[in-house]
Amino acid sequence: MIIIHAFIKVDPKHRTEFLELSKITAAASQAEEGNVSYQLYEDVEQSNTFVMLEIWKNQTAIEEHEETPHFINFINCLPDYQLEPIHVEKYEV
Repeated sequence: MIIIHAFIKVDPKHRTEFLELSKITAAASQAEEGNVSYQLYEDVEQSNTFVMLEIWKNQTAIEEHEETPHFINFINCLPDYQLEPIHVEKYEV
């Protein structure tokens, strides 16, 4: 399995749009065959700082995910909503 932590600092002016987009992306990602878990959490001490916690069966599942319309749309829209570049950590377990 592969675990991904994607840290995202969102501009408060775009919080609502980011959350709506994240819900759509998470639901579609959870439906993918190679997905084990896909959740968004907010840091309780830093408003508008989120982490997307993803668990995938294998690298092939991630590669297939990265080609889906919902992922491509999320990545294309994200720069409009974030204050800093996304920080991604990847772990194999």
